[in-house]
Amino acid sequence: MSNFSFAAYNSLSDAECQERIRVARQKLGREATLLCHHYQRNDIYQHADLTGDSLKLARLAAATDARRIVFCGVHFMAEVADILSRPEQQVILPDLAAGCSMADMANLAKVERSWRELASVCPVEETFTPITYINSAADLKAFCGRHGGIVCTSSNAAAITRWAFAKRPKVLFFPDQHLGRWTGYNMGIPLAEMQVWDPDLPLGGLSEAAIRQAKILLWKGHCAVHQMFQKRHIDAFRARCPEGRVIVHPECNFEVCSAADEVGSTEYIVKTIKEAKTPGHWQVGTELNLVERLAKELAPEGKIVEFMSDIVCMCSTMQRIDPQHLAWTLENLVAGEVVNQIVVPEREAGEAKQSLERMLQIS
Repeated sequence: MSNFSFAAYNSLSDAECQERIRVARQKLGREATLLCHHYQRNDIYQHADLTGDSLKLARLAAATDARRIVFCGVHFMAEVADILSRPEQQVILPDLAAGCSMADMANLAKVERSWRELASVCPVEETFTPITYINSAADLKAFCGRHGGIVCTSSNAAAITRWAFAKRPKVLFFPDQHLGRWTGYNMGIPLAEMQVWDPDLPLGGLSEAAIRQAKILLWKGHCAVHQMFQKRHIDAFRARCPEGRVIVHPECNFEVCSAADEVGSTEYIVKTIKEAKTPGHWQVGTELNLVERLAKELAPEGKIVEFMSDIVCMCSTMQRIDPQHLAWTLENLVAGEVVNQIVVPEREAGEAKQSLERMLQIS
């Protein structure tokens, strides 16, 4: 039972919470480190000690010396931090409801059933290397650890997939079909040899012949944010700004990635626009908070950064971590209470760590 009930924080204004966050941070000092994903809302992001995309934050979580890691992101990120951190460290997620709709599209029961179905077509352990995107639950990372598989991020998907093909001739890629397809396409794999696996249909909705022909089976999953971007957005931008540049995240659909000038992770998007040597106009296909932050920061350099969609589109689950939740979390820590600790079961963590460490070694 925490010293402070969260209900008491609901009535606090954002301004009051901001002040209480600052005071709590000062009292905690080096005991607590705040990690923030790039998609985090600005009123939380401003308090971050360390920021980055999923791969960078995985590395930072493993390297930090703080006893308490307050992870301002979503559930799977906090799980990764717990798996990679030392036993004496505690990982805290300010709001346990901060999840990921993409991660929810692949669960262990469906993946294990799909694996059994594939085994009815071919010797699956010798044929398929399972790759799970880091946007997945710890038990799926553990599944990959048990079956000789690995984790990838949008930063390293190509290197990871090359590693997988060096082990076995085929890949089962989950949960994001778009990242898997774009990665395979850039490795020279024909689209016809990348088939979508629908876990809710027998044999993924495929014939045995299609499974045998495929090099990559793409789980039927996607990111709700990046799904919103369409090629028509790019066409309209090019018509009004022919000298502009388009940069998108590989979670966007194939048509959008193909029409863009640059495709890369959030870290790549930030680096590319910031390091551009001349002023210019950029259209960006990724989460709104990141785009707006870049637009404000780079405006003095004459760089115009605009959001791709005409519909407001942000990571709604990441948004759940607000000043009220962060103030509640930190003030409990000041009082010696840990709330919302993320603990991955020991066996699961050990198997998941195998697949994560394979990824980090390759990266």
